[in-house]
Amino acid sequence: MRVPSRSPGRQPGSAVASTTHARRLPPGAPHPDAGPDLAAYRAAVAELLVEVGALTDAPSAGARQVLLDQRLREPAIAAVLDATPQGLVGARETLLLEMARYRPNSRTSAQDLTALVRIYLLSRVDVLWWRDSPTFRTDDQVRGTVDLVDLEWLRRRGLLEFRYREQPATVLGRGLRAFGRRVRPDATPRTAGLLFPRARREVIAFLNDLAREFAAATRPGTPPLWVTSLARSAEHQHRLRRLGYAAMVPSGHCLGWAADVELEWFERFGARAALAGLLLARQDAGEINVVDEGQAWHLCLAPGARRRFRRAYEAEMGV
Repeated sequence: MRVPSRSPGRQPGSAVASTTHARRLPPGAPHPDAGPDLAAYRAAVAELLVEVGALTDAPSAGARQVLLDQRLREPAIAAVLDATPQGLVGARETLLLEMARYRPNSRTSAQDLTALVRIYLLSRVDVLWWRDSPTFRTDDQVRGTVDLVDLEWLRRRGLLEFRYREQPATVLGRGLRAFGRRVRPDATPRTAGLLFPRARREVIAFLNDLAREFAAATRPGTPPLWVTSLARSAEHQHRLRRLGYAAMVPSGHCLGWAADVELEWFERFGARAALAGLLLARQDAGEINVVDEGQAWHLCLAPGARRRFRRAYEAEMGV
């Protein structure tokens, strides 16, 4: 069964209802399931990043540690970190270790130490929210769990409003992908693609809803929302870390509640700012957590939004 959508964007077949228009909280209002004050946490992190940005050179390592020791204990930050599985002390030690190991490279979304600190601290909201959710530890668990749905099955039936592509599985496939990039370098986002084209039902419904809103907010000819990452295993997360990516541990991706969406590529269509605005508005409404990772932005569905997006998925898919 399909139900009407609130946005007139690209909609193959019948439209689907937005699940959020009437239920969004006013900007800045605390979500009932949020726990600590996340607006205060994000503001405190933003202030911390300004100070970290002035201490990114190698001789400032000692000063950075003193700064973090002081600022991470401030109530607005400590309340969030202390509620994560690692606790405040564990989160502090992990962050200091990440900073000590940091080496800039072409793969990582953390282009400098300030970006690394931002990605780590803001992504802790994910693990605060979903601290009781089990981790997908192995690739086989991601492939075999009934908690995740095969995107290809849905895509072939025209039930997805967003785009993605899978990682090539063979040397030939990787060669063809590289050739395509040389011939048409800007035809698609520069992303490896999904190793696991699988996602939670609630995340699919959210991304469909966001894609419809994005289509309505942009001019004709703008490509649909592009998803660059979804559920991952902890096994794959560590594989990415060895390759130099800023893959944080623990991660909302390994819990199945996070996704990454392309932003940089949409600059050439004049749509990057629109998408960023939509993501931040939904964060203000308490639906998601957002982390600016440069080319792509990370998002994680909030527990308080889980039920309505599950209902949206069931209505959308006729189940």
